[in-house]
This record gives sequence, C-alpha cells and structure tokens, in this order.
Amino acid sequence: MTQPRGVTSETGQLETVLLHRPGAELSRLTPRNNDTLLFDGIPWVGKAQEEHDVFAEVLSDHGVEVLYLAELLRETLQEGTARHIGIDDTVADLRLGATLRSYLKDRLADLSGEDLAEVMMAGLRNDEAGPVRTLVTALMQPEDFLIDPLPNLLFTRDSSAWMGERPVLTSLAMPARRRESTITRLIYTHHPRFAGVHPIHDPSFEHVEGGDILMLGNGAVAVGVGQRTTPAGVERLANTAFGAGLAHTLLAVPIDQERATMHLDTICTMVDADAMVMYPNVAHRMQAYTVTPGADGVPLVSEPRPFLDAAAEAMGIDEVRLIDTGLDPVTAEREQWDDGNNTLAVAPMLCLAYERNVETNSRLEAEGIQVLRISGSELGSGRGGPRCMSCPISRHPLPSS
Repeated sequence: MTQPRGVTSETGQLETVLLHRPGAELSRLTPRNNDTLLFDGIPWVGKAQEEHDVFAEVLSDHGVEVLYLAELLRETLQEGTARHIGIDDTVADLRLGATLRSYLKDRLADLSGEDLAEVMMAGLRNDEAGPVRTLVTALMQPEDFLIDPLPNLLFTRDSSAWMGERPVLTSLAMPARRRESTITRLIYTHHPRFAGVHPIHDPSFEHVEGGDILMLGNGAVAVGVGQRTTPAGVERLANTAFGAGLAHTLLAVPIDQERATMHLDTICTMVDADAMVMYPNVAHRMQAYTVTPGADGVPLVSEPRPFLDAAAEAMGIDEVRLIDTGLDPVTAEREQWDDGNNTLAVAPMLCLAYERNVETNSRLEAEGIQVLRISGSELGSGRGGPRCMSCPISRHPLPSS
C-alpha cells in the first residue's frame, strides 16, 4: 500500500524519507577543490558509506521507508523528456562556452540512464571528455572539471523540503550546490513515484534552502534567514504557502551568517511536538518576525520578538519547551560545530543524533528523549548531521496537526 505523502510537523512518526548514499562524487574531493565544494576536509569515502548504511538501517529498523536519490534519478532518466532536461541542466554552466556545451550535450545523450546519472552526480573531468579541443578545454588542466561533482547531494534536506503534500523545490545560494535542486526538480516532476505531485518554489526563484525550513506544526512554519536563505525567498515562500493553504503563519528567523550556523537546523531542531533542542549560545537572543496573510496578497509582518514566544503563539500552545543543553560555552560551541543540535526526529520523543555529541545527547535523554546514536566521523566533514542528510517525504500527522 502506498504511504500517504505529506509533512505537517517535524516530529510525527516518520514514514518515508529521501536519502543519498555517498558515492563517486565524494571521491572527487581534493585539497584543491574541497573549499569551493563546501567541505571542511577530505572524507574517507568507504567509511562515510559504512556510516551512511548504518544510518539508513536504523531508519529502516524503525519502520521508515528509505528512498535513495541516485536510484530515483537513474529511473527518471529512462524517460526521454527527463533525459533532455537533465542534460540541459547539467551543461548550463556559462564557463563551458557554446562549442563545448554542444559537444557535451551530444556526448551525454549517448550515455545510458545509469551512466548519465553518474556524470550528473560525480561530474566530468577535462581528460574524461573525449576527443574535443576548444579554447575552454585547451586552457584548463586535464584534471579540471568541466562538470563539477556534487558531494553535497549527501544533504538531501537542502535541495527539497515538503510542506504538507507538496515539495518545496529550493533555490540553493552557493554556486557549488545549485545543480542539486535541478536534480530534485527532475525527479519530482518526472518520476512515476511522484505523479500528481505539484511542487512549490523553484531553483530559479529567490534563495530558499531546506535546512532553514522547520515545520513547527499546527500550520506554523519557521524559516531561517541568513547565509543561505534570503528575505525575498522567505517572502515568496510565505505568499505561496498561504495561497495554497499549507500554513497560516510563517516565522522569519534571522540567524548569524557564519559557516557554523549556515541553516536554522544547525541551531535548533524539534524533538517532540512541543520541545526543541537549541544551541545555548544563541537560544535566548534569537528573534522572529511573524508573517501572516494580508489583504491583496501582501503579507503582514510583525515587529521582532523572542523566537520561542513567537513559535508557541503560532503553534497555538502555551510554550515551546527548550531543552537547554546546559553546556559551558566552549563545549556548546564544539558540539554545535559537530551538529549536536541537528537531530532527526523519527517519532515524538525519539531522535537520531551523532554519537560524538556526548553532552548534548545526555541532556536530551535527561529530558526523556530517546536518542538513537550513529557514527558521523566522516559524514560530518561537510558540516551536516542526521537532519541535513534526510528529506522526510511523509510523516504521520500529529493529533493536533
């Protein structure tokens, strides 16, 4: 039986999730390109795959259907229109020039769906392109990439997020990541699994990233505004969500524009219907602008107020329980860097977290939250935890949702 689609909260029983098992694209990272491709180190690929397999196994053991992005992409590319669009998206980079772009289109068109998917994810080096010589290829080194790899595909939360029964096709801010959301757009638009699904937002729109979107519940959504998601992106998303009846209140939450706090979910995540774990160094100074529908399609924007107070009011509850990790500032900073606050709720009061964040996990358990610990020594080198590595497609509605 097909699982019901839709996500109306962060903590309802997880039914279906989209993951990406790291592959050849991760082995394309080098000391020359890892900064550009947004990794803080060169991961041990085999170990990262082992860690990811355990992550997926824990989810499956708790009744979650796991879908893999690479498999969906390969299946999508069996269809002619999808192949054409996928190739166009892959070679759209202006630095290629018209001559090389035309050659690459013809070359990619001859590939099988599996091989085409591999190029779209793992990229193509100059010395792998075959017998072509243009001014562009002549002035590049053999090991330079004509089509860049996408190692951040691992973090499926960012390239799409679900609001109710509709996926948000996000617009990624960093150049190294923009092709990720064109891949998810291709899958949601052309894969039979998602027939009849109507995505909202688009990679061509103002920047919004999935790691900034928190489905608080009861029709309330919080969206971080900072390094990756712009005020204009949040404004468009609010208008769309209100118009489609997907939310009645959106909270725009400014966050520090730093590498360690690139998304709202690096600072806080929901672990129960009314409980949130939050980076204590910023917990009590976070503000939110409450956005609600207004006349003539122009949303109303409040003055800023404390985030937790605004969240409780939007959710229609007395308070949001803050699980203050109680750590000293140095330990808190270390564990936040290691994605200690980036938990993935599998069900109310049950979450996945990296095992290395010992203090944060202990505090969660002291508050009655069951923690499923996984290793992330290699997976975390791209600055992302269990929530970053997962895109819920279906959750069971909470009783009050």
